[in-house]
Amino acid sequence: MHESAIIDAVPHDDVPAAQLAELDPQAPVVRLAPRLAQFAAVARLEHVTRAAELLGMPQPTLSRAIARLEAELGVALLAREGRTVRLTRAGHLLLGSVERALGELERGARAVAAEADPAAGRVAFGFLHTMGTDAVPGLLRGFREDHPRVRFQLVQDYVAAMLERLRAGELDLCLVSPLPDDPQLTARPLDEQVLHLVVPADHRLAGRRRIRLAEVAQEPFVALEHGYGLRQITDDFCAEAGFTPRIAFEGEEAETLRGLVAAGLGVALLPPGTAPRPGVVDLTVTAPRTRRAIGLAWVTGRPLTAPAEAFRQFVLSRRGQLLAQG
Repeated sequence: MHESAIIDAVPHDDVPAAQLAELDPQAPVVRLAPRLAQFAAVARLEHVTRAAELLGMPQPTLSRAIARLEAELGVALLAREGRTVRLTRAGHLLLGSVERALGELERGARAVAAEADPAAGRVAFGFLHTMGTDAVPGLLRGFREDHPRVRFQLVQDYVAAMLERLRAGELDLCLVSPLPDDPQLTARPLDEQVLHLVVPADHRLAGRRRIRLAEVAQEPFVALEHGYGLRQITDDFCAEAGFTPRIAFEGEEAETLRGLVAAGLGVALLPPGTAPRPGVVDLTVTAPRTRRAIGLAWVTGRPLTAPAEAFRQFVLSRRGQLLAQG
């Protein structure tokens, strides 16, 4: 199962399409929006001059803006009484909606500012399932020693899905393998991880320490589904060894595959297990050299918020130490 976890993050609900305002040039909201805050200031203070002082603009300019707003709507919003004004019935009707809209806009602006706060902003970080036990928790612990209030949205998914979310702006950074070959993305290698051939404990090769991958060309394999980086890597290494693996079972999680191997259902090319598992033996593959590069990816040329940039620099500074985290 693909997972998405949020730490200290504020939930975000998308606005239903039916509630979205029209944005064509003649739509009321486009024509009226620039003057709504000005109308609200006049309505609250019931005084044009004081409202102009509050907004930091000339009083004649504000008066013309309110007049244009009334002209756009075709109705009087204010009744002038000497130097003061009062709302008409139409003005009262409009003010309620204006205040709600301005309140939502203010909340949105605050949320955006909070996201980018260098000390307490949020980082959306995607990573491989196999990195979630030790490497990523170690990175987060190390980073938060100097940035204790930064919040994280953590996403575990298969590589293709994570990279799509990265391009779409849903993620700031991704820890991936293999490294993407895409001009839209920049990737920097951080570490290499040895992949072992995992066989059942009673397998004919279980007594060996080292093998060539070609020696299991006729064996059934268990592997991750297409779209996972480790599946692509497995297929590539088998092709380099001169065969196409015969996949007996597909899964979504490396430890599940290890359990399938223990049950005698096939062999698998896997990173080291999170804990010793009875019933399987890990063999070193001498040919080809079964290692996978693990790196950090982001969208080329897209600026990061201050907390995301700080985390990127921290992760890159751990090059060669990633797998020692934990």
